[in-house]
Amino acid sequence: MSYKFFENRTCEFYPCHKTERINCLFCFCPLYKMECGGNFELILGKDGKEIKDCSNCIVPHSEKGYEYVIEKLKAAQTESKG
Repeated sequence: MSYKFFENRTCEFYPCHKTERINCLFCFCPLYKMECGGNFELILGKDGKEIKDCSNCIVPHSEKGYEYVIEKLKAAQTESKG
């Protein structure tokens, strides 16, 4: 087992996405508030404002999800400094 991937089959919400294996490391995606590159839709929230619906996205939950998320966060940090 790696610190980059683990699957929590005892979670009450498992499986939260339709895929054979799911990385639960980023249960709540740290890329939610940014342009993530994932397969999301914009829907209207209860307050009438657009929100991201990430139900169909498995990017952070995939085998290489850890690397993808870390690279996106590093790039965002670099952009905010410069």
